Amino acid sequence: MLRISVLVSGGGTNLQALLDAQNNGILQSGRISQVISSNKAAYAIERAKRANIPVEVVEKDSDFEANILAALGKVKPEIIILAGFMYILSKDFIERCGAKIVNIHPSLIPSFCGLGFYGLRVHEAVLKSGVKVTGATVHLVNEIPDGGEILAQKSIAIHDSDTPEKLQRRVMEECEWQILPRAVENLCREIAPKIFSQKYPGRGIIIGKSPSGKIALAYFIMGRSASSRARIFEKSGDEVIIKLTGAKDIDSSLILYAPLRVFGGKIIVTNGDQTDTICEFLNNGSSFEEALRTREYEPDAPHYTPRISGIIESGNFFKLNILKRENAKCVRNFYEYEFDSGFGRFIHTYDHDVNSWEKLPSFDGEPRLVRIPDNIDEFANLLWNEALDRDNKVSLYVRYYDDARNYHDRIFNNYGGE
Repeated sequence: MLRISVLVSGGGTNLQALLDAQNNGILQSGRISQVISSNKAAYAIERAKRANIPVEVVEKDSDFEANILAALGKVKPEIIILAGFMYILSKDFIERCGAKIVNIHPSLIPSFCGLGFYGLRVHEAVLKSGVKVTGATVHLVNEIPDGGEILAQKSIAIHDSDTPEKLQRRVMEECEWQILPRAVENLCREIAPKIFSQKYPGRGIIIGKSPSGKIALAYFIMGRSASSRARIFEKSGDEVIIKLTGAKDIDSSLILYAPLRVFGGKIIVTNGDQTDTICEFLNNGSSFEEALRTREYEPDAPHYTPRISGIIESGNFFKLNILKRENAKCVRNFYEYEFDSGFGRFIHTYDHDVNSWEKLPSFDGEPRLVRIPDNIDEFANLLWNEALDRDNKVSLYVRYYDDARNYHDRIFNNYGGE
């Protein structure tokens, strides 16, 4: 699921529309992770607090944009939404923020837009012009005010009884609040694969379903040490195992395991020997969750690499889990999803890029949404040749099920094997 930051200056009615859309399932591929207000008295802050959304107040000063960038850095959003944000952002900010920026404008662009057109001024100009139709536009932000790519528009007829205030309200209710959440959802789904751009996500699991209904899964490992890179994936019947190659005198206790096993029609994929624990518990009539409550993160201080696991128990839903260290305790997060054709969920061990070996931060948040194409080679090649950093990738396994029993798969090994 993509992270969203919302920039506000006033009442936050569009922020509320986004929050409502999260609650009713319209906005499900992204999550509002942060609200930044340029006005400490903005009512939007109260809306965010009621929804338990973290708030940052960054008021206008000489370091305004730098301070906003610093606040955004705490969340690292993939999407930024300007929802009644009363400042024009510079080209430098747009290039440096590292996210898609979305704005909602209360007219049908290219009419009544650009410098000087904001708030009631837009509706005053619309009524003065005598046009019969107006509306709202959701667009991407670039260096030209209101000049970015249009994502969505909706129009309404102008009434003889309209005043600027009445028209403003109708445009909000009938246009802005309707199209903004849907445009953001569509954008989230469009850019979802780009989350693979992270240089060192560690080990990762993807489970989902192709547009035509094929269940798909992928597992990859990355490595920077000699022992990590001395591994290859091999098939063993319907299962996948890891073997050592090209290295001697290394500690194999944490790097050799069966990442994929099939048990009683269930498919289990993990980044450690918890694969076997899950199978043992299932064999005794216990559950995926019960098995993982007996396990913890890896004891490889200082990283304490999380253990990640997934299971496909039917053609209708799947589960993911992460075991990670927080405050010297083990946190166990479980996620269950219904399959959504054309999409999957991606969980990995490390949260963001770092340049130090000292400590790799654990994955945080909900498993990310990714697109799953129909063609296995398209997906496998996307992961291996484009998504995974070529200096750190070690092995990748991808499997597509044509039906409950029949599948085809692909294996990639960077340091040996086929």
